[in-house]
Amino acid sequence: MSRYKVRAVRGATTVDRDDPREIRMAVHELLDSMLDQNDLTSLDIISAIMTATPDLVSEFPAHAARLYGWHDVPLLCMQELPVEGALPQCLRVMLHVETPRARHELRHVYLRNAILLRQDLLSD
Repeated sequence: MSRYKVRAVRGATTVDRDDPREIRMAVHELLDSMLDQNDLTSLDIISAIMTATPDLVSEFPAHAARLYGWHDVPLLCMQELPVEGALPQCLRVMLHVETPRARHELRHVYLRNAILLRQDLLSD
């Protein structure tokens, strides 16, 4: 029996403006952090779902992941619901991974203003 399980790891970040270069850099930073904090490599990634808020239209987050080197990872990119009061200029990612970690051992990563989405993850 394999010690690896399929798990989901969440992450989000924000950008200051709708700029393709800034979006790519933010996605790369987020993916780096998600992999690092969960001891993952690109070979552990099964697939990824990526979203952007409606105010980010200059770059696909999935394209940024392709430029990151994820040429053989199935990616799905979509737009977040335009809910009033939602955090603006936000990019979200859900990675499906193979890992030996238990669910409670996974580190979900929220960078920049996206920490407002999960203040429960802040350290004391």
